Amino acid sequence: MNETVLEAIAARPLVFDGAMGTLLYDRGVFINQVFEELCVSQPSKVRNVHLEYIDAGADIIETNTFGANRIRLRRHGLEDQVSEINTAAAEIAIQAARGRAYVAGAIGPTSRVPSVSSDRELTEIKEAFEEQAIVLAGGGVDLIVIETFRLLSEMRIALAAVKATTSLPVVAQMAFDEDAQTGDGAAPERVADLLQEWGADVVGCNCMEGPQVSFEVASRMVGRGAPVSVQPNAGYPRKVDERLLYMVTPEYFAEYARRCLKKGVSLYGGCCGTTPLHIRSALGAARMMSGGRVSISAAPRKGADVVVKSAPPLSLAKKSALGAKLDRVQRERVLAAKPVALGPESFAVSVEINSPSGLDMRRALDAAAVVKRAGCDVVNIADGPRATVRVSNGVLAAVIQDQVGIETLVHFCARDRNLLRLQSDLLGAHVSGVRNLVMITGDPPKMGDYPNATAVYDVDAIGLLKLASNLNRGVDPSGRAIGKGTEFVMACGAEPAAIDYDREIRRLEEKARAGAEFIMTQPVYGEDVLTRFLDDTKHLHLPVLVGILPLASYKNALFLHHEVPGMTIPTTVLERMERVGRGPLARAEGVQIAREALGRFKDRVAGVYIMPPFNNVMSAIEVLEEVGFALPPSA
Repeated sequence: MNETVLEAIAARPLVFDGAMGTLLYDRGVFINQVFEELCVSQPSKVRNVHLEYIDAGADIIETNTFGANRIRLRRHGLEDQVSEINTAAAEIAIQAARGRAYVAGAIGPTSRVPSVSSDRELTEIKEAFEEQAIVLAGGGVDLIVIETFRLLSEMRIALAAVKATTSLPVVAQMAFDEDAQTGDGAAPERVADLLQEWGADVVGCNCMEGPQVSFEVASRMVGRGAPVSVQPNAGYPRKVDERLLYMVTPEYFAEYARRCLKKGVSLYGGCCGTTPLHIRSALGAARMMSGGRVSISAAPRKGADVVVKSAPPLSLAKKSALGAKLDRVQRERVLAAKPVALGPESFAVSVEINSPSGLDMRRALDAAAVVKRAGCDVVNIADGPRATVRVSNGVLAAVIQDQVGIETLVHFCARDRNLLRLQSDLLGAHVSGVRNLVMITGDPPKMGDYPNATAVYDVDAIGLLKLASNLNRGVDPSGRAIGKGTEFVMACGAEPAAIDYDREIRRLEEKARAGAEFIMTQPVYGEDVLTRFLDDTKHLHLPVLVGILPLASYKNALFLHHEVPGMTIPTTVLERMERVGRGPLARAEGVQIAREALGRFKDRVAGVYIMPPFNNVMSAIEVLEEVGFALPPSA
């Protein structure tokens, strides 16, 4: 590995492996065997588990030494094999990793209770931890993980022992109960503070009930000065046909990986019951949050054998009709804060139309024609929203521009393309006449119809912006000239109601530095949410298209509120939709709520980005009456 593990943790989210014992048990190792001793007697079984986790994409694997301290091994008459077992475990893991993953030496509790131990017993506990740490460090591991400790009193002894005997980075993880307390009654905030005080480089939690409790605990540990690690169980085991089975699916596990990482967690992995499938699913979330696997420079790089002569990109106003309008509206109305009668000339509008899931594009073309007649600026086309398979949005955009004659705004997603295809598709979009792009990381495949499809994520939205910015200057990421520069107008997305709001603002600032020229928000309903967002992004001086989604029914509102990341629907709005239920009354109420929301925001934004449910563009046009647009005449 080219970086130390602490450098890697500081740079991006990392993924731990999952359970060792669960997989050994599934492969026929009886529960009454000492799993740690298998490092000596059956090393191939342990090595194969490590290899499965590495193949699943784990950044860090743990040695099979959780219970390999002298006190726990004594129960099985193996106390004289501490050095042999720990040395073998480190060797097996390092050989399996072969530089593809970091190796963590795992240290678990002794199961002694320090508060009722004699001085002699306390000394024995300390010496047991020191002995194990010395052997693991001598075996060549990259870091130490002290995990699944229920008592802070024992964790303090373990941390002191490891810090006194090695110079390796230390991850310290406590186990909490369903009430978010340790066995001695400490809350997550107190635990995070104490673990740092005692010398931990990374603090966190593992084991416990499952991902939900772990998320709640980790949320309270984040932001207290140290990186946070989370390794939940795959839920609580149930007995089925005399076997203990863990019920949490890889998809559910990955959803909480995404939530934890968005909250600011630095490391996510699995404990009891998790498998390589869980880790592979979590890896997609980590790649989404990490900036991708390939670094793109904000400015063209110069190589020894490459001469780069990049041209300055065109101004926003000269790239497309949408760019020109956004530039004018932002200067003349938004930044000037002058009261202006709103209408098609003074308010930019994008209406979303979905690509079809089959070959018939007539409905999409008809919808685009209605949008054009209403005086809207662009048709917005998502890129496989919620990881569903649809006709290429770039192809649909080219057809709409050719047959309907309205500009398009195309979502460009990093999920499905590697770095080579990203460049090819960007160049192809430009040749096809597409000029307006929304750069997005993309929903993970597990949300859609093919949850086992590979998520590429060579880059994220910021990397895409840098890539396209370089193409606008006439160079590719390697620094080679491509001739005339592209003329892309580049938007970025934002979540005003993001769980980790501070991170969202920081990333938005990065997107602006990477080349974003305007902002498109997720749907917003709460005035306080958007007001805070607009105040906190004023310094970027970027036009904002506020996202508006007319609700179709109460069921639709609940789904968006609970299942769509970045969306929060106020209780008052949910109550209004509940009163009307579904059908025409619900649709009318959804349009009215959207109009009211737009009315509250219209004076502070450059325009609106409307996402009508089920391609019902007439509901979008009805919302636009709030800002001076009229219903289009019949065809």
